[in-house]
Amino acid sequence: MEYNKIRELLERYWEGESSLEDEEMLRSFFASEHADLPLDLQEAQPLFQYFTEEANLELPALPAMETVIAQLPPVIKQQPWEHWMKYAAIFLIAVGLGYAGRQFQAKQQRIDVVMAQQDTYDDPQKAFAATQKALRLLAKNLNKGTSQVQKLSYFNEATEKIKAD
Repeated sequence: MEYNKIRELLERYWEGESSLEDEEMLRSFFASEHADLPLDLQEAQPLFQYFTEEANLELPALPAMETVIAQLPPVIKQQPWEHWMKYAAIFLIAVGLGYAGRQFQAKQQRIDVVMAQQDTYDDPQKAFAATQKALRLLAKNLNKGTSQVQKLSYFNEATEKIKAD
């Protein structure tokens, strides 16, 4: 068989695009010894030889099904109500989740009512005053941060002077 054809089949095999017939051709090609096999084809030869050896491997005989069944322990059937604690736990979890869901909904409704009462959008003067108050609070907190940064810059200047000496 022509080596270029084998290279093409190998390329399709590595890409996962080969058919069963292509793979059979590759297995049969690599099953026989080739003295002048190119190096790129020699790399794939052990893989296909392994496939051939494993296909010819004899498996040990399995024991008869009757002996396997005889060795199994007997099946003990239990009544469903024997494990009533499992069912009670599942019921309690479901009740707890339902209660928690209702509490969450009620809390959300209370928050929505309070937010609706505090909304100042209807009165532009109140909305403007609330916005100014929020911005003053933000500016005050940002100014606190700048004083800390100023202290840090003094520290950096001192360390630069020490390094320079």
